[in-house]
Amino acid sequence: MMTFEVRHKLTYGLDYKGNVCGDKHAHPGLHQLELKYWLNPNQVYQSGVTDSQFKLSNARSICLLDCPTPLEDSLSWVCDYPEGDMHLSMDDWIDRNYDYYEILTSEMKNASLQLQGPCYPVIFPSVNVYWSCQYIARASNASLRHWKQMGGVDIKEDIIVDKSIHSFINSRSSVLKRYMADIGKAWPVLIVCGGLLPLFLSVVWLLMIRYFVAAMPWITVAFFNILIITVTVFYYLKAGWIGNDAISPIIGDHDPYIHVFGRELNHLRAASILMTFIMVLSILTSIAIVRRILMGTSVLKVAAKVIGEVQALIIFPVIPYSILAIFYMVWISAALHLFSSGQVVQNYCNTNCCAYDLLSEKVNCDHCCGYSVRYTPHIAVSIFFHLFGCYWATKFFIACSSTVIAGSVASYYWTRGETSSEVPVLPVFDSMKRLIRYSLGSVALGSLIVSFVESIRFILESFRRKLKVAETTPDSWFGKMVYHTSQGCLRCVEWTIKSVNRNAYIMIAITGKSFCRSSAIATELIMNNILRLVRVNVIGDVILFLGKLFVSLSSAVFGFLVLDTHKYSSGHNKLSSPLLPVLVCWTLGYVVATLFFAVVEMSIDTLILSFCQDSEEHEGTAQFAPLLLMETLNEQNDMQRLT
Repeated sequence: MMTFEVRHKLTYGLDYKGNVCGDKHAHPGLHQLELKYWLNPNQVYQSGVTDSQFKLSNARSICLLDCPTPLEDSLSWVCDYPEGDMHLSMDDWIDRNYDYYEILTSEMKNASLQLQGPCYPVIFPSVNVYWSCQYIARASNASLRHWKQMGGVDIKEDIIVDKSIHSFINSRSSVLKRYMADIGKAWPVLIVCGGLLPLFLSVVWLLMIRYFVAAMPWITVAFFNILIITVTVFYYLKAGWIGNDAISPIIGDHDPYIHVFGRELNHLRAASILMTFIMVLSILTSIAIVRRILMGTSVLKVAAKVIGEVQALIIFPVIPYSILAIFYMVWISAALHLFSSGQVVQNYCNTNCCAYDLLSEKVNCDHCCGYSVRYTPHIAVSIFFHLFGCYWATKFFIACSSTVIAGSVASYYWTRGETSSEVPVLPVFDSMKRLIRYSLGSVALGSLIVSFVESIRFILESFRRKLKVAETTPDSWFGKMVYHTSQGCLRCVEWTIKSVNRNAYIMIAITGKSFCRSSAIATELIMNNILRLVRVNVIGDVILFLGKLFVSLSSAVFGFLVLDTHKYSSGHNKLSSPLLPVLVCWTLGYVVATLFFAVVEMSIDTLILSFCQDSEEHEGTAQFAPLLLMETLNEQNDMQRLT
């Protein structure tokens, strides 16, 4: 799923030569040397001073097998890669614990005592934090004493040494790369919990709607509330607010008294607060709709009848599901390559980074700056279009699926649910043929409009949050009014387009007209029958929405359980946080559920719109409506009068 090179670029750091740690093709070969270690503690200190121009990326760093710790009875050293006259192989260097100080010439030893290499003292203990050796600002007294006795230069012991590396590891770009690497590491979980599990649950839900329609609304509401409470509790556990199982940025064994906190923990705690709010809101909403569930049950009976008559509808969503699954696998692979496609370039610095060069056998102050990964503007634009393309493609495939379902149900309605020579034996496949031959462009246009409007709203919302953080929102009452009115209008436009689009797909399937003409017909029908549509359809839509959340939350819960195992909490597969993989499982589960639940959703909407058009064409009396639909509408009228 994710190549060796891409994974290393997203996970591991660069040494002072510009090599990616762990790269066996580097010079020298860095196979299994995956931990980035900063050699010069004074450079680390200097990079953390407020007024300093020196950056940590220019501090001399190499790749090691493990993070070094000071010795209690003597001074230990970490020396540069063995090159030049250092007749040592990389394996010998590792076996010597990176220390060849004793075989240095006097000139090299003097340079080392000036913190210019090739060997550097190990004064501070360090711990593996996301494959970088995080200094712990507790200098070893024994090592410092030996260092001073040897005549070494003064070494700063301030907390800045700790904070400088901590800030580097928790920068936004580093966190984003770790999140993307988490997706690559957790791809088996995404396939099982984000793809196969929601497929199974969606099919089971449709079958239960077919045979146990009266009980399904109650089962859906109950399981939805149980699952959302479970997900919230999992977030609290990983955030450390319940129990002692909070995520830790430290990889491998370490001193239990050492505590390092990463930005990922803050993100989890923010997600926990958000989930708490959503959980409370969901429970209150469930309580509020209890009295209305009976109304939703009668609407679902109509859909169950259609599914029973056109049984291919249960199997059909497997086709768009398979197409989307292939698309997402290709898309995620391309996204990982895009995020790792930055160019490794040497930094420009005018600060003192002099170090002993074993090849030239002298202290070199030229071209001693470190390396960084630079992303050109066209890569950022490519990432944006890649994200937009994914959103549009998802909307497009869902729209195609919805149009095929609407065409199949429309055939059922306009023949009064009977089999005749005018209706194909397999209405689903005939509807697919009509979509591909006549309506593909209209569906693509509709999905593009929705994606474009939602993208604009997302960008404007991002700007709004930045202005809010910067406290630059309009001060005048007129400015505030325009500001909030524009936000409200944009949300209304988005909701209207979404609603019109879904009904436009239905009218495309029924009439075969273009997208714009079908949108106009659908809007006119909705406005003329707004009370009937709201009365019949709202509760059914709420139950279906809860059903989608039930499937997607199940995916999230199982994703949490798998990611909490030893495989993903230690070693090379250790995730920086389960947050993003769980959210991806949740999102994929919701998309899969949307594909399958569209069978019920579009069945109801198609029947209602067909009924409205039938009534319009026959002076208020529907001629083609199936008997069960007429009974349901009469039950809704009676229920409305009782309410």
